[in-house]
Formats: sequence, C-alpha cells, structure tokens
Amino acid sequence: MQTLTLAPAKTARGNVVLPGSKSISNRTLLLAALSRGTTRLAGLLDSDDTRVMLKALGDLRVPIARDAATGEYLVTGVGGQFANKSAELFMGNAGTAIRPLTAALALQGGTYKLAGVPRMHERPIGDLVDGLRAVGANISYLGNEGFPPLKISPAAIKLKGPVQVRGDVSSQFLTALLMALPLTGASAAIEVVGELISKPYVDITLNLMQRFGVAVKRDEWRAFHLPEKAQYASPGKLRVEGDASSASYFLAAGALGGGPVRVEGVGRTSIQGDVRFAESLNQMGVNLMAGDTWIEVRGHEEAKLRAIDADFNHIPDAAMTIAVLALFADGPSTLRNIGSWRVKETDRISAMATELTKLGAEVEAGADYLRVMPPKVFKSAAIDTYDDHRMAMCFSLACFGGVPVTINDPQCVNKTFPEYFSEFARVVQA
Repeated sequence: MQTLTLAPAKTARGNVVLPGSKSISNRTLLLAALSRGTTRLAGLLDSDDTRVMLKALGDLRVPIARDAATGEYLVTGVGGQFANKSAELFMGNAGTAIRPLTAALALQGGTYKLAGVPRMHERPIGDLVDGLRAVGANISYLGNEGFPPLKISPAAIKLKGPVQVRGDVSSQFLTALLMALPLTGASAAIEVVGELISKPYVDITLNLMQRFGVAVKRDEWRAFHLPEKAQYASPGKLRVEGDASSASYFLAAGALGGGPVRVEGVGRTSIQGDVRFAESLNQMGVNLMAGDTWIEVRGHEEAKLRAIDADFNHIPDAAMTIAVLALFADGPSTLRNIGSWRVKETDRISAMATELTKLGAEVEAGADYLRVMPPKVFKSAAIDTYDDHRMAMCFSLACFGGVPVTINDPQCVNKTFPEYFSEFARVVQA
C-alpha cells in the first residue's frame, strides 16, 4: 500500500484551476450519447469515474473522439438507441455511471450485464430497479438482491401511470429515471416517495436535460413530469464547470492557512449545489469573496473557527470537509441529515468517526448525524481512506493541526482529482 506523509502546515495561498465536475461530466456524456447530433464537450473531467463512463459508451458503440489540439471531446449521439444490443460493462465504483446507464439500458431492448468493484456490489440500486420494473423492464440480480451486479434483458416497456421512486437513499435513482424515461417517447410522471435528499444534484440533472432539449416540470420536489415525444438534441458545445466539491478542500485550506486562496471554475453562476459550502464557511467565520466563476478565501479573523450545527442534506459531499474543519472550531460541531453518507463509496459516517478520533477528536456518530468535539491536542495519525477519494482529500487538511499526517492509499483520489496532492502541495506551505 502506498502512503503519503504531509508535513505540518501553517499557510495556504495561491490560485487553483479546478478539474471538471464529476456529476456534470458523467451526466453530460450520457445525454450527449443519447442525443441527436454531435456535442463538443470542453472541460470534461479526466478521472477514473469518467473513464468508466467513456469506456462503457464506447462498448455500446457511441462514436467518441478527442480533439488532440484542444482536449475537447466530440460525442456523436445515437438518437436514443445504442447500436450494441449485447454488452458486459464494468462500472468500477462510479455511482454516477452505473445508475443512469442501468435506466437507459433497461429501455434499449438488449441484453446487458453491469458489474463493478466489490464496494459497488454493496451500494444499493434496488429502488431504481423497482421503478424500472414498474414500467416493464426485465432486470435481474446476479448477486445479492437489491445490489449490483445486474443483468438486463429485452422487455416491452409500457408506462401505465406515475413511476414511484424512493428519495431518501440516493438522489441518483431519481436522476436515472429522469434521464432515461424520455427515451420511451411517451409522457411520464415520476413521484418521489418520502423525503428527497441531495436536491441540488437533481437540479443539475434538470438543468442539463433542458440544455439537451428536454424540459421537465416539477411539482415542488414531490413529482416530475416529462413531456410526450421528448427527444434529446445536442446543444452543439457545452463547457463542464469546475468541480465544486473539490473546491471545498482548497477553500478550507485558505481558511486554515490565512489565504488568499482562489478557486477558478465555479462561482455565483454555478449549477452545482456544493458551491453553498461557501455559506457554511461564512457561518464558521471565514472571509470570502466570489465572482461568477471564482471564489476566494482570505482566512478568518478569530483565533479559531466558529463551531457549526447545521443540516447538510443539500451538500453531502462537501460536508465531509466541514467535518474535518470542525477539528479547528471553538467548540463541538454537529452535522445533521447526512444519512446518505452511509451508501457512498464507503460508509462515510463510520469512516469519518474512526479517522477523526485518531486525530484526538471526540466523535459521536448516529444514523444520520456526526458530532465532533475538537481535540485538545492534535495527534499525528495514519489516516485510512477506505478506497474513498473524498476521505483522502478532506483529511489532507488535518496537517494544519501542527502534526504530520499520513494518508494511506493516496492514489484513491484518481476517482475524481488525480492531481489533487500536487495541487495541494503547491498551495499549502509549512
């Protein structure tokens, strides 16, 4: 196992150009593939998760080329029907790939198998499968009920009424249905059962679908209505925003290291909910500025960050960064409504509690909350990352505690940000 030891850090300053958003990149790739026309994609994230999607679309015979001069991708859409009606697809641990692809493939009339790494086979997909079966899809489990791997077989698809899907496990189930059901050509309604979590990620889906020509009407967050005879059409060119979740680590470093630290690629005009991480930083006493496509942190005025007690259902990924910042607060912080952490790349509530405790914090972990009491004295620790990119990135900030911190398996950041640690080293100084 590889390790990376970060020396104690005191200051952070500089500019960071963010990699493309994973959420936008994989949604955009699939929508471009399903569209009529050719889409030129600029700023696409280059990481393990997007490579999984690109490989799967290639296996489905979607014409994809890369412009060597600009690095942009040219995706020639298939007009809703993949040429390959039989394929075995490896999805790694990319939830943003396997869930929307499962829904799209269930409506293709072909035979497909989807599998991934062992952790993917522990991540639930049953609520999505139930919704697809309700419209006639033929999907079977090849392992444990409710989890990948899956087999999809030809089936007669018929919309008989509203499709229901649970909203309290993962918003990706709703996203998958929203993106796939226009392929039927019929009007459709999706009803959300229970509370819909991670609403900003659904907003990303709706925004991108509209850019590709399909406008969805929603009744609050309870029901979504897709028009009859909807067809995806290429917008011609689309630029992928920088990743707002990745921005959180550098903004947090600026808060701890005095700044100024500016992230470029996201700002006031972003369609990503995680830009609201800046609001949480402000609640903790951090000074921020923002433009349309950038955010800048200039440290904080008080000796310690202010403790925070807030609902983080809207920014579950960026909330992990808040949990580490809580180590530097003036009292206990509580992160609430984060139950979705338990079905991510790892059980993040359990993992965060374990690793924060190693650094000297007292932590209380509940079913959907985390309470962090800052350490009286920081302890040097080797942080396990659980093959979870965000565990590695958020715990890099612990080096501001005045002790060296070792990150185990640092290459897990390849999932979304392969250059993370080199960028971190460029901005953060001892």
